[in-house]
Parts: sequence; C-alpha cells; structure tokens
Amino acid sequence: MEELLRDTAERATRYLAGLEDRRVAPTMDAVQRLTALAGPFPDGPADAADTLTLLDDLGSPATVASAGGRYFGFVTGGSLPAALAANWLAGAWDQNCAFAVMSPVVATLEEIALDWLRDALHLPAGCGGGFVTGATMANFTALAAARHAVLARVGWDVEADGLFGAPPVTVIVGEEVHASLVKALGLVGFGRNRVVTVPVDGQGRMRADALPPLSGPTIVCIQAGNVNTGAFDPAEEICAWAHDAGAWVHVDGAFGLWAAAAPARAHLVAGMGEADSWATDAHKWLNVPYDSGLAFVRDPEMLRAAMTLTAAYLQQGDGREASHYTPESSRRARAADIWAALRSLGRSGLADLIERTCRYATRFADGLQAAGYEILNAVELNQVLVAFGDGERTRRVIAAVQAEGTCWCGGTVWQGRTAMRISVSSWATTADDVERSLAAIIRIARAA
Repeated sequence: MEELLRDTAERATRYLAGLEDRRVAPTMDAVQRLTALAGPFPDGPADAADTLTLLDDLGSPATVASAGGRYFGFVTGGSLPAALAANWLAGAWDQNCAFAVMSPVVATLEEIALDWLRDALHLPAGCGGGFVTGATMANFTALAAARHAVLARVGWDVEADGLFGAPPVTVIVGEEVHASLVKALGLVGFGRNRVVTVPVDGQGRMRADALPPLSGPTIVCIQAGNVNTGAFDPAEEICAWAHDAGAWVHVDGAFGLWAAAAPARAHLVAGMGEADSWATDAHKWLNVPYDSGLAFVRDPEMLRAAMTLTAAYLQQGDGREASHYTPESSRRARAADIWAALRSLGRSGLADLIERTCRYATRFADGLQAAGYEILNAVELNQVLVAFGDGERTRRVIAAVQAEGTCWCGGTVWQGRTAMRISVSSWATTADDVERSLAAIIRIARAA
C-alpha cells in the first residue's frame, strides 16, 4: 500500500507539473487510445501497480486540463493545493459522514466550515446548511425545504402525504433560469414546465417591473450570477415583494454568491441575504475538488424537516447530525476540502481569488474589444460573451480555439446571438495565461 500510494503521489504531481506545457484539450489520438482500457471483465485479480500505470499512461493524456490556468469553459475552478491535499488525506480516511459517531472529525469540520461559509457569503448566522454534490442537488435540497415550509403554512405535511392532493404551489422563475434549477424543480415534484416566467433585461436580470401578483403557497427563484453574463437579479426588490405576500425566496448562486467574499464585488449580491434559501458550488469559485455543493436554509428546522432520517439502528448524538440536512446518507468528507481551502486562503486570500479572476475577465473583454470584436455583456464579474461576427463565423472560431489547444472556451446563444463564453474561475490562472490565451483567440479569429 505504501509503495502504491507513493507512486500515485508522484504520478499526480508529475501530471500537475505538466499542465503548463500541454494543450488544454486532449488530442484525438489520446482519446482513441482509451479503448485499450476496455475489454472483457477480467477473470482474476490484476496487480494494483500495473492497474495504476495503465490508468495513468492512458487516462492522463486524455484528460481536459481544467486543473491548469488556461481552461475557461463552463464555470470551472481548479483545485487549490491545500484543498487537493485535504481531499487526498480524506480519501485515505475513508469516512462515512452520515452521523457524528461514524466520523467525529468530519462532523466537527462540517460545523466549522459552515460557520466560515456563512461569514464569507454574508448569510444569516443561524441558517442551516448541508454538503451535497453540486448546484443541482443544492437547489433540490433547498427547494425541498421550501416545499415543506410553504405547504406547512397551509396545513399540509408533504413529507408524510406527498404532493397528491396537496394545495398547488406557484413557482416563479426568470426567463434566464439555469437548467440545473429547472431540473431540481422536476426532481422535487413541481414540474419543469409548471412555472410562471418573469421577463428579463438585456443582461438577464429579472425585471422588477414585470413581477406578477402573488397569492397562496409560492416559491420565487432568483439568480446570483447569470451563467452567461454574470448578472444578478434585483434581490432587494424581489425579496420585499415576495415576503410581503408570504412567499419563499430561493437563490441559485452556483458561482455568483461568492462575489460576497470580495469587498469590491459585494455590492452585486445586495439583498441576497434577505432570501430564505441559497444554493452554491464550492468546486466552482472556491476551487475545491469535485464534487462539492452547498445548500443553506434560513430556518434550519425547515431543512431538517425535509431531509431528516430516522431508523432504530442509527446511533445519533445530541449535536448536529449531517444526515438530517442532506439528501444523502453515505457521503464523502467534502467538509475537509472546504475547511482546508478556507483556512489556507483566509478572508483576504478568498477576496483576492474572486477579485483577481474578475480582473482577468475584464482584460479578456478589453483585449477582444480592442481587436474589433463585440462584447455582448457588461463585464462586472468573471463572465465574458464575445461575438466574432455572425453565428456561423463565431462557431468556427470557437471550434478552432478548442482544437488549437492553447486555451479552451465554450459557446452559447445569448438572447439570439451566438457567442463564445469565457469564464475565468481558477486560482491557477495567471496574467501570462490570460495574455497567451488572448493572443491565441485573436490570432485564430483573424484567420477565420
């Protein structure tokens, strides 16, 4: 075991050290070589060291170098050194985090990390929280608590009696609602299409002047950070309007909620702390390893009511038991990664991570605009939308940039316009990475 783990650490270190000099997207040859990992299910055991060698030799070259500094696709952070190291150690611990008796250390880390997260994200001090896989499950978890709360107010116990025959619940979203929240609405039983949609402005923000009248059990879903533009819904106005009618407000803040941690960007999240629940990802802007989502609920009893787990054989203590706040029972020790990331960064380091990546996004926008290309969004956060002409030409540029390998940027359609989407989210990105990538994008766009 010791020799195998030492070999693993050496291979992982070598992989990370090589990211600077390799292309971001793997070659087609490397992808095609993955077929050698297949074959019939082996009849007998294989040597562990040989198995690791095969995985590294064939698997590592076929990865996307999203752990490096030149990956700008989706909203993907890398892994901070302390977070990755904690992840490795927690993997060796192999703890089941369902109950404190199963892992006192993880139960303690969860409570500490939740305190630090509430502080960093400017959330209510007493709100409940749960560690989940990502934004979809964070939205699901928070919406389940919202479902419990709004139906309990009209005398319906949804956990006991389900949704058959329950009073109808109105769900309100913006036209730019993210797909993960829509999926969560389906999972929690509200349906993906049974929503009231509010128009948005040119940056994707919900229009406060278009909010409908409210009555009965209602959940209003708003965004902190549009996935294309980075824009924020007007939370102060929406929360006041919703709460006057007794509605629940949920914030999908998969990456944008982290703006609260940077003093220069905190104004963007104004009013978000007035909501009733929040969802975010730590594997995005906090830069911890996948997977790591977070759900927060203002009233922890609403979250506990929706998620609680009981059985005669389960040994429970008097303190917080994690399984009462998440959908899963058996879970990895996500709190170890988050605790290590937050402790290694501190308040100033976290603020610098957010602010630095936002500055890099602005540099991309300024450089591309100076080269004659159209920036489609107001770059206030870490997202940049750029068009290189009509839709066909923009798609050609995106494909060529991805194939060339210097960096990787994705594509999108924004309010009818095809655009390249540049998301700067990684701690590993440097000013040199930005300039190198910017030069490659401009060179390729001109050639197109």
